[in-house]
Amino acid sequence: MSHFLTPLAAALPSTVPFVGPETQERSLHRPFRARLGANESLFGPSPKAIAAMQSAAADVWMYGDPENHDLKQALASRLGLTASHIAVGEGIDGLLGYLVRLTISPGDRVVTSLGAYPTFNFHVAGFGGELIRVPYRGDHEDPQALLDAARIHKAKLIYLANPDNPMGSWHPGAVIEEMIENLPDGTHLVLDEAYADLAPPGTMPRVAPDDPRVIRFRTFSKAYGMAGARVGYALAEPGLAQAFDKVRNHFGMGRLSQIGALAALRDDDHLARVQALTVQARARLSAIASANGLTPLPSATNFVTIDCGRDGDFARAVLRETVARGVFIRMPGVAPLDRCIRVSLGDEAALSVFEEVLPQALKAAG
Repeated sequence: MSHFLTPLAAALPSTVPFVGPETQERSLHRPFRARLGANESLFGPSPKAIAAMQSAAADVWMYGDPENHDLKQALASRLGLTASHIAVGEGIDGLLGYLVRLTISPGDRVVTSLGAYPTFNFHVAGFGGELIRVPYRGDHEDPQALLDAARIHKAKLIYLANPDNPMGSWHPGAVIEEMIENLPDGTHLVLDEAYADLAPPGTMPRVAPDDPRVIRFRTFSKAYGMAGARVGYALAEPGLAQAFDKVRNHFGMGRLSQIGALAALRDDDHLARVQALTVQARARLSAIASANGLTPLPSATNFVTIDCGRDGDFARAVLRETVARGVFIRMPGVAPLDRCIRVSLGDEAALSVFEEVLPQALKAAG
């Protein structure tokens, strides 16, 4: 088959950024007792979104609106933009792929953080870009190091998630604003704001809608609890936002996903409820970690990263033993971040299962 593929595709490793929980369940020959690894919202979507999708199910024989008109109008109204500033797509992951396709040619350089969210890297490699990785500074991505690397390597893109996955850390909006003002000529900031709806006040930077140096990505997968619907959106100056129409999957957005996202966006009460439950669950999960002699890191997301206090081998053993006992979790992939495990927030039932399993996993790993 390799002779049929392009040389670039043939040279890529046969891998995906994440091994799904379903794959692990098939390997274990049983379902997980608690699903706490993919940063999904166990608090669920808005009941209004569920009702809207159920009502529209009989119309699923129709494609979704290829222009995503109603959802873009609703987002524009909420965010104080125009619809021309918005691109809608199949989650942030899908939109990142479109962005890289639009901007990166083989050999172009892109700067990211070593250990940051890997799907962006997956797309860059797939289109032949060259990744430059800079280390975290403590538990935070390092804006100055990213800028320095972009300047040295004449990078076209800098990728930064704020709040950050996998560490859950965040920078105040003012830090990001200063970073934008210091971008090298010819470098664009790719700002992943997947956890924007769960972050503390002051985290989101003030960015002029027509600023050509920045493109921001947000999602319905986290606070809105619709990860399975795959709905994300990009915010950018109109020329770049509309360029997505050149390469996107014309019918990539499913009809039910569009309808569900529109209903979710209108349910502010449910969003506020999830935000309150998130704060409670962070405290509960942090208390479980502390009770077992581990260190929960501050989080602005719907997960808590937990420092296991030793090296990556120990943390991998903790993860392995936790998974073996029926709790799906994940961990950062590179040192020194891999001293940690990462546990998504959940309801009381799911967190109680983790509370039961964690001491057993630590004992087995120790």
